[in-house]
Amino acid sequence: MAFRYYYADRVREMMPGYRGTDEDLQEAIDEISLLYKSAIRELETKFKVLSDDFDKRHSYRPIHHVQSRLKTFQSMMEKSLRYGIEDPINNLDVVRREILDIAGVRVVCNYEDDLHIMSSLLLEQEDIELIRMKDYCSHPKESGYRSLHMVVALPVYLVRGKKMVPVEVQFRSIAMDTWASLEHELRYKNREAITDDIVKTLKECAETLHNVDERMSKVRHEVLKDESKYSNF
Repeated sequence: MAFRYYYADRVREMMPGYRGTDEDLQEAIDEISLLYKSAIRELETKFKVLSDDFDKRHSYRPIHHVQSRLKTFQSMMEKSLRYGIEDPINNLDVVRREILDIAGVRVVCNYEDDLHIMSSLLLEQEDIELIRMKDYCSHPKESGYRSLHMVVALPVYLVRGKKMVPVEVQFRSIAMDTWASLEHELRYKNREAITDDIVKTLKECAETLHNVDERMSKVRHEVLKDESKYSNF
């Protein structure tokens, strides 16, 4: 294997308590890598096909771009401990069952309307199983964060059969993604507590961008002169 997600000896350096052999650990790591990377590729392909078909039918691409990520092994272990999973390095099956955002795909759409269209189209597919959904568009977080989060399970077909793999999908408009990316960068740069004034300013910026999002969407419908154009996708 030319590239490995993680090597067993490096994992042992971070977590020396693994009770199996290096071969066992490497096999478990490689399986995680294969399953979750494959699930990400499957979802990325689904969104590309949906966007291409939408463009063919409506001369419009609702997806601006798609990003993906696979949690690092260390991040996976740290989250497992926060979730109360004891000795996660020796209970990787439990980790995979309980941690549902090991793989993540972010779908950035042009407008907020597009989030609901693309998420609905995804959920209509027969091989997609919805595990949970959190609508931070209708109910923003206290910080001002807006997004549509869902965890879906989709099949990955291996030599030994089918595996259903969970992936967290985040749907954001361009405006939502702009705010979330910059807010995350500011919090990452400032490891100390952010002042109340800054928190307030960030929330005001989120609201401003949300208003811009809504106004741009109205302009879009004015330009199209046909709000029902996408009502049936």
